[in-house]
Amino acid sequence: MNETMQLPQLPQLRERFYRRERRSVRAAREYVRSALADWGLGEARADDVVVCVSELATNALVHGVPPGRGYRLMLWLHEGQVRVEVHDSGDGEPGVRESDGESGRGLVIVDALADRWGVGERVPGKVVWCEFDVRVVTASR
Repeated sequence: MNETMQLPQLPQLRERFYRRERRSVRAAREYVRSALADWGLGEARADDVVVCVSELATNALVHGVPPGRGYRLMLWLHEGQVRVEVHDSGDGEPGVRESDGESGRGLVIVDALADRWGVGERVPGKVVWCEFDVRVVTASR
């Protein structure tokens, strides 16, 4: 009898550091879209993740990254869940706020698209994260 032992799935992690530059938001979106495609994530949910990455990266640039610094993007896939974290060194407590018409909708969008999100501590600064329940699509043989 041939028995196959199934090993636990290890989390898959991707991370990248971005400088405080406007073009870093586009670069972060492209990086995440590529990682999600590598992992076999369905297109519809991948779009939600990429939009949230764009909003969190923009918030880090506008509100969380002092001049001369940057932010770190971390992306995990583990047991049917994608987790996005944006680490920055700025203070402040991000939250859903009233929009002034020009800005202020970023976390409203994250709240609408992600299954969960929140803010964690980091010294210095903070981590803004969001999570998505996903189904990974594998190629059939």
